[in-house]
Amino acid sequence: MQVDVWSDVVCPWCYVGLANLDAALAEFEHADDVELVLHSFQLDPGAPPRDDQPVVERLAEKYGTSVGEIRAGQARLVSLGAERGIDFRFDQAVGGNTFDAHRLLHLALARGLQLELKHRLGLAYFTNGEPIGEPDTLRKAAVDVGLDPEEVDAVLAGDAFAADVRQDLQTARQIGISGVPFFVADQKLAVSGAQPPEVLLDVLRQAWDARAPQITQLAGAEDVDACGPDGCEVPQP
Repeated sequence: MQVDVWSDVVCPWCYVGLANLDAALAEFEHADDVELVLHSFQLDPGAPPRDDQPVVERLAEKYGTSVGEIRAGQARLVSLGAERGIDFRFDQAVGGNTFDAHRLLHLALARGLQLELKHRLGLAYFTNGEPIGEPDTLRKAAVDVGLDPEEVDAVLAGDAFAADVRQDLQTARQIGISGVPFFVADQKLAVSGAQPPEVLLDVLRQAWDARAPQITQLAGAEDVDACGPDGCEVPQP
């Protein structure tokens, strides 16, 4: 069963949501048969390669609220993140455009290292304060998880996987995704937001159960011949 997740590299709720999905998969009976695929989503496609404005100020301007209110929301995220092993340090975050990060995530998907790179990029941005839109940050993260340095350099120097990122963005628009994280299980059941593990586990189980063929047994005639666990009764002449 495939689970598709739309998210952005600079979305804190996406990292909490993915951690919650990890927790749900740890309880899911068929986790070994689940393929997780991450898809691109950009919260700010017009962002510059690097934005040194403090995150709290940028968010306060964007949502027309106060810095204090933004910090209160971040405090909640810090607490939730700590429960999932995420060390959010918003005061150190350096923003930037995430398009190239998403291109590298598509390379990582092709090499079987997508989730590892997603976590490493989260560490770079949310914990280490590395500028997420700059090539040096992206290259270091990609090489750290085992991607080939020359291949990474080639992707960053060109436009490889740009079409894949744009296709993800278009698909998100087509299915009406307006916020992330957005989870789709088996291309049938969808849920939005950083849902708690128990909700995601329920989605996984519902999607898995829906894969089984639905058979309705009719009553039919009574006292007909059949074989059972004790063998087959041979009719007497």
